[in-house]
Amino acid sequence: PQWDQRKVSGLLMVARAFRTEGMFISLQEPSLYTVKAILILDNDGDRLFAKYYDDTYPSVKEQKAFEKNIFNKTHRTDSEIALLEGLTVVYKSSIDLYFYVIGSSYENELMLMAVLNCLFDSLSQMLRKNVEKRALLENMEGLFLAVDEIVDGGVILESDPQQVVHRVALRGEDVPLTEQTVSQNRCLKRKFPSLIRSG
Repeated sequence: PQWDQRKVSGLLMVARAFRTEGMFISLQEPSLYTVKAILILDNDGDRLFAKYYDDTYPSVKEQKAFEKNIFNKTHRTDSEIALLEGLTVVYKSSIDLYFYVIGSSYENELMLMAVLNCLFDSLSQMLRKNVEKRALLENMEGLFLAVDEIVDGGVILESDPQQVVHRVALRGEDVPLTEQTVSQNRCLKRKFPSLIRSG
């Protein structure tokens, strides 16, 4: 079939409209797999916590290089969103900690920010508003449980910090007493006394 010059021009204009920075935008199928990684770095850019949900950075060496790069690009800025290495990064800092939630370049920043805020607010409640490195290192098991309640395999499960804190306390209680060490049991009761009594 012969192509009308106007149709060809129209198609070229549409193609140009969908072109950004020399790359074609690919229309992605909707996916539940929203989060690629959750990171917490200290004020030197060193890893305190990292959970990657896909193989964008398959080796620890690549992950740490990415973490250094992300820290160098974000630790002196006031914004909360960055595009880095083809990924959307939302972040916030607290005293000597930097929190990051990473998604793909086409991911909705508001959803990623909801995950970030839920994680930060959950930790703030669990650490009694003392969200700093020393307190976090003393409560790593609570951090691991909270992250698992918020995101599973890259899928967002929860965005309400009250629910996360409640479930973290319950998950600690659900371990049969015979499988808990004495220190785990004491630690749980000391950290979440009000939640355990009210549960």
